[in-house]
Amino acid sequence: MIKFENVSKRFEDKEAVEEVNLSINKGSIYGLLGSNGAGKTTLLKLLSGIYTQDSGHVTIDEKMVYENPDVKRRLFFIPDYPYFFSQYTIRHMGSFYRNMYDNWNEERFNHLVKAFDIDPNRKLHKYSKGLQRQAAFILALSTMPEILVLDEPMDGLDPVVRKNIKSLIIEDVAEREMTVLISSHNLREVEDICDFVGILHKGKMLIEKELDDLKSDTHKIQLAFKDGAPEGIFEGLKVLHQENRGSVLLCIVRGNEDDIVKKVKRFDPVIFDMLPLTLEEIFIYEMEDVGYAIKNILV
Repeated sequence: MIKFENVSKRFEDKEAVEEVNLSINKGSIYGLLGSNGAGKTTLLKLLSGIYTQDSGHVTIDEKMVYENPDVKRRLFFIPDYPYFFSQYTIRHMGSFYRNMYDNWNEERFNHLVKAFDIDPNRKLHKYSKGLQRQAAFILALSTMPEILVLDEPMDGLDPVVRKNIKSLIIEDVAEREMTVLISSHNLREVEDICDFVGILHKGKMLIEKELDDLKSDTHKIQLAFKDGAPEGIFEGLKVLHQENRGSVLLCIVRGNEDDIVKKVKRFDPVIFDMLPLTLEEIFIYEMEDVGYAIKNILV
């Protein structure tokens, strides 16, 4: 299990993350979401042992990560901009990682190089961003990591490659109980693959829930009444957003569905629909609820 316990990290005068508590179970795919500058990449680098926290504990199976080679060999981190040694080919990088990771799988490496049609003799710095990211995934999955940490993993990849990589990740999670932590702004990608979601804002964790629970706890409601919305209709409800669309009132409400239905039906609406929400919509309204919105921009 991965655990962050009251973890804080400061850079000069900025608190990047502040008293973050986070738990990720073995075999889970965890999506880390957040506003720009929320501290997502900092958390990933703390888990990977690149940074050390100022306070709190970052552990994998109760073992500290920073300056712990045995723990780090169980983990592979693909950053937003994958790094390769200058003038190295994927074969050279494979030789490097073969000596670093005890579980390196040479057969899988050769198979993936062929499957992704990567020239093993071409220097990686000459490849496009998308091909470099494919190379990073080939290397990462060939180390057979127990934990895969991904920062904007699908950026620059075409839809076919995205599908193939997601299939490989899901296969490793199912067969080896690999644990995955993904930070991404592409919420549709996260929604497709993740089973648990955490939302970070200004260095603090806002929400941490199973994706199914999060989606079942937030509802889009369309309402209409004969003589307009009566007073007190939202009393006792947690309304994240509301707007009028003609005679129809659109609301985003957090809470138990049965409780919401019971409270709203007391006012006898002529229209009452509960609609499904995407993860992207939930994120937008949660961010709006904590004041993260850009309004009245003139261009």
